[in-house]
Amino acid sequence: MATMLESESERVPFAVPPTEENLLLRASVEQFLAEESALLDAWRLDEWLALFTKDAQYVIPALDCPDANPKRDMVYVDDDYAHLEGRVKRLMGRHQHREYPYSKTRRLMGLVRLARVDAEEVAVDCPFVVYRARDEVMAPYVGVLRYRLVRQGEGRFLIRYRRAELAHERLSDHGAISIIL
Repeated sequence: MATMLESESERVPFAVPPTEENLLLRASVEQFLAEESALLDAWRLDEWLALFTKDAQYVIPALDCPDANPKRDMVYVDDDYAHLEGRVKRLMGRHQHREYPYSKTRRLMGLVRLARVDAEEVAVDCPFVVYRARDEVMAPYVGVLRYRLVRQGEGRFLIRYRRAELAHERLSDHGAISIIL
C-alpha cells in the first residue's frame, strides 16, 4: 500500500492501462465524485462526511508547497476524521460568520485519472474548479484533487485520503479558505 503522502515525483502518468475493467472503474469513480460534488454544493455536509473512512485524512497544502508533508511542512488544512467532523459542525452552525449565510458554490470536475488500482484502494487524480459566490463576489478556486478511495463493493467507495492542491499564486482575492474544496 502506498503511503498517504506521495510526492509528485512518485506519481507516474498512465500508470493504469485503459482496459475495459479500468474504464468501467473510472466511470464508477466519476459518478462517485459527481455525487460528492453535489453534496458539497448543496451544503449537505453531514452526508458528505459519511463518505469518509474513520481513518481518513484531508489535506490542503500551502500554495508555495503543493508537495507539502503535513508532518513537517506548513499546510492550510490537515484534518483527520475527528477534526473534519468538527469542521463540518462549525460550518453548519450559525455562529460560523464566515459561511453564514452559506456561500454558493459550483464544482466542475474533469479528466479523472486512475493513478493506482489495487484490490482495496483506487488512487485518483482529478482537476477541479470550485466557483464560490459570496457577498456579490465570484471567486474561482482551481487545482487538483488527489484521492485514495477504499472499495466498498460494486461502484461504491469511501474516501480514505483527500488532498486539494490549489494552483494559485496567492489567495488575497479569495479571502480565507472557509469552504470545503
